[in-house]
Amino acid sequence: MLWTLLALGFIALGGWLWVLFREGRPWDMTPVAEDVPAPPEPAAWPAVRIVVPARNETDSLPRTLPALASQDYPGTWSIVVVDDRSTDGTADLARKLGGTRTTVLPGKSLPQGWVGKVWALEQGMEAAAEPFVLLTDADILHAPGSLRRLVAESERDRLALNSRMARLRCESAAEHLLIPPFVWFFNLLYPMRRVNDPGRAAAAGGCVLLRRDALEKAGGFGSIRGELIDDVNLARGVRKAGGTLRLSLSRSDVRSLREYETLGQIWRMVRRTAFTELGRSWVRVLGALLSILLMFGVPPILLASGSALAALDLRYLGAAGLGLFSWAAMAAVHAPAPRFFGLSGLRAWMLPLAASLFALMTLDSALRGGREDWR
Repeated sequence: MLWTLLALGFIALGGWLWVLFREGRPWDMTPVAEDVPAPPEPAAWPAVRIVVPARNETDSLPRTLPALASQDYPGTWSIVVVDDRSTDGTADLARKLGGTRTTVLPGKSLPQGWVGKVWALEQGMEAAAEPFVLLTDADILHAPGSLRRLVAESERDRLALNSRMARLRCESAAEHLLIPPFVWFFNLLYPMRRVNDPGRAAAAGGCVLLRRDALEKAGGFGSIRGELIDDVNLARGVRKAGGTLRLSLSRSDVRSLREYETLGQIWRMVRRTAFTELGRSWVRVLGALLSILLMFGVPPILLASGSALAALDLRYLGAAGLGLFSWAAMAAVHAPAPRFFGLSGLRAWMLPLAASLFALMTLDSALRGGREDWR
């Protein structure tokens, strides 16, 4: 048994060393857009259409829509709110809050083969002539200079797609435990420094600035009409069509107001796309669960079992030490995530618990087959 425990410990440790030295350092919670000096202003500011898909968003719009309408963008710009058949008065509220720049479109019935958000975006782009379009969710709060900076970056660096991962709310106990690991896992899956590499394209759907011609070259929204994970698939299409991408974290300019007060709310959010993210393949699901067990479960299990067995055979102290060292390596690699959210780096030692919960969410998603009504 000793050699089995040691072998598992070295596998876990080797995995964490691979994460630590992986190209692109996806664990360090960078790049952060606001940490980079602002780009120079372009000679001419292109026109922008802001498209906001909204379904039952009366809680968010009183904060987010006036902020959008107050952007300090020097060029021509407008807002299109697509009311996706809301039942809570979203359309009326948007007309009241949006001001003269805002048009509210009543959403049409969902065609077969389309998912709701992508269909709303498609409707928001009807008769679009602006060179740029900003896709942003109704619960995303933009600072006054958000649009100006996004466009300036895209013009300077000729970006076809410029995306911000909104800073997620991290206030409740459930959010403290799971939101930093959630964003950190996203960075591991889609290293932000490498979104232009083949097979690495990604975006964060809450804030995506697109060149309209790049969207057209990628086949428009019709090319991703059935994709639940619309942002990543949109980025892949733009990259495949030859466009240059950027994906950055936002520290303050782009923030999500979505609240996750309970574990159940986060569970449902992850469950929605986990099975789809794994290609709806049970082989990948089992591989992911095994990886989580080896990487996140083995270190604390090894520490506990090695310490207990050392009472019978002191040689097991080596296994316990290997477990502790692997757990420490895990915590060190994860520590930038809680710190990014203003939490103590000591919370990184709780990553095995968070990973176990994410594993259960993934299993739940697979067992349900991804068949849930997310309209």
